Amino acid sequence: MKVWRVVPLDRKAEPESPGGALWIARHFQGAGRHDNPETYGCMYLSENPVSAIAEHLSPFRGTGQLLDSMLTKIGLPLTLITIELGEEAELLDLDDPAVLGANSLKPSRVATRHRNETQTQAATLFENHPAAAGLRWWSTLEASWINLTIFDRGQTNLEVIEITTLAVTDPFVNEAAEFMGLRI
Repeated sequence: MKVWRVVPLDRKAEPESPGGALWIARHFQGAGRHDNPETYGCMYLSENPVSAIAEHLSPFRGTGQLLDSMLTKIGLPLTLITIELGEEAELLDLDDPAVLGANSLKPSRVATRHRNETQTQAATLFENHPAAAGLRWWSTLEASWINLTIFDRGQTNLEVIEITTLAVTDPFVNEAAEFMGLRI
């Protein structure tokens, strides 16, 4: 299955090295939805490239025009990484009522913005499902967009297919910007 990730990419870095396309920046984690750097590292991906871009544009929601500067981070251009997720990767689907029920989770609590709650849920799922490569869940920006949290133990299931530097002229960027209320 193809999935997408947006990162500031160091094109000289090996994929799993710092700044690389598959790098898990565990020592910078702690604030994300499913972050638990003391237990595991993780990366966030999406089943839709627009969703992956929109997540990065969300801090600029409704602030005016889409600018080139919104497509950089830590001095590096944001890139859209197309990744192949291997079929053997087991994902816990938090959009599946049976999975939620089996793990005593409620949809309203899975989608909450209270990170202490979602991080605790993710740590419990990580520990209770040792074969799971990650989690599948819906975006809080748009429920029809499905996102993935891949644990560091699932990183071996990923292969970089394509790398595209984002630009304000990119159709996916324009769609995400429009969704975020940015003028093009």
